[in-house]
Amino acid sequence: MKRSLLCALMLALTAFPAGAATLVKTYSYFPIGGRTLDDIETQLSKLGPQVKSTGSRHPGATQMAFTTRVSYAQKPGSCWIADAVVTVKVKVILPEWRRPRKADAGVRLFWDTLSADIKRHEERHVEIAKNHGRELEDALKASYPEKTCELAKAHAAKITAAMLAKHDQDQMRFDRVESANFQSRILRLLHYRIERIENGRLAPG
Repeated sequence: MKRSLLCALMLALTAFPAGAATLVKTYSYFPIGGRTLDDIETQLSKLGPQVKSTGSRHPGATQMAFTTRVSYAQKPGSCWIADAVVTVKVKVILPEWRRPRKADAGVRLFWDTLSADIKRHEERHVEIAKNHGRELEDALKASYPEKTCELAKAHAAKITAAMLAKHDQDQMRFDRVESANFQSRILRLLHYRIERIENGRLAPG
């Protein structure tokens, strides 16, 4: 459920309209089969997206790329960031179970619970990335002038590197917390779904 971090930095001197950090999000699905929980686990381990940071496969993943475009203004003895636009491109990769006709109701219930949690997890990765993109954009716009544009660009690169490092740390921290709470969280969600089904507020899967 971790994500591969494909962070790219592009600095440009051309002007473009100001705006808030932009999120571009796409989805991709990989099919899995299996009738039992063991079958599904095996399929996820075999067919799930491979994350470069861990070298292993995961039930879901989010690929990210940060594009930062900066324009500068100058006058004799001073150069500063006139505008900055950060675009966060993410690709969310999720499993899609091609459930057999005779799949057990308990297996269907577990899958519905698990797949919803996988999607929630990856969407949170997207939210973290978007928040850091906004912070990066704000930090660049608030940076102080330098004597030359070369120094201003170096300062922008330093701000960007620091913010992307903080982003990576926050993403990894989130994964650690989620991994530690996985079992208790899934059981809690299962109990909640069962209660809703018994109370007639949720149709069986």
